[in-house]
Amino acid sequence: MKKEQDLSSVPHNEHELKTRRQFLGTSAIMAAGLLSACSSNPRASLPDASPSADLSQPYEVMYGPLPDEQFPLPAIDLSKINSKFLRREVSYQTDEKVGTLVVDTHNYYLYLIGENGTALRYGVGLGRAGFEWSGRAIVARKAVWPTWVPPEEMIERQPELTKWSWQNGGMPPGPENPLGARALYIYQNGRDTLYRLHGTAEVWSIGRAVSSGCVRLLNHDIIDLHRRVPPQTPIVVI
Repeated sequence: MKKEQDLSSVPHNEHELKTRRQFLGTSAIMAAGLLSACSSNPRASLPDASPSADLSQPYEVMYGPLPDEQFPLPAIDLSKINSKFLRREVSYQTDEKVGTLVVDTHNYYLYLIGENGTALRYGVGLGRAGFEWSGRAIVARKAVWPTWVPPEEMIERQPELTKWSWQNGGMPPGPENPLGARALYIYQNGRDTLYRLHGTAEVWSIGRAVSSGCVRLLNHDIIDLHRRVPPQTPIVVI
């Protein structure tokens, strides 16, 4: 069984932002010299992710505009999401190895396990497929601004999606693509589970069960996660 404790408070004003930055600057966060250094004694050996990888930054910066993306992303309206689902480091006691991904479908969280009982936690939204599969697998491949191919059963329910079938080449990447800015493809025993971790621009859907899809993260968060995890990363869905 795991036990979790939040290691950072959600900033609500300028004084709290300064206090949070000072606290995180003196605590060992992540990344063994690869993350933007906040401490001379880092705890977690996780690869650097992006300019927003520094968890000491205020959320307005962490979730600010990303103009250099292939399809530039605007800043996220933080008023549209419960602050508990924003990216943060937490205490997380588990027997899983460092670097493992853990999807907690009950609480709508995804954890990237760090060292010394820590994890980087992301809020997620779950579609039907997100509840239908559980177990152990690996991230077999990763994609930047992926093409989306709706499953055949979805096309049967929504014939208008036929134009995006695999025979027709799928839906091109872009802001309207349901997979968002990045996707991680989950395989088990060499076979595609059809389970995906992917981005979304639908901020309101994080922390909720939605009509379709697998595990969705904010586009900013899936970009961050995509850069942290290599292929063959183990994943556990509970």
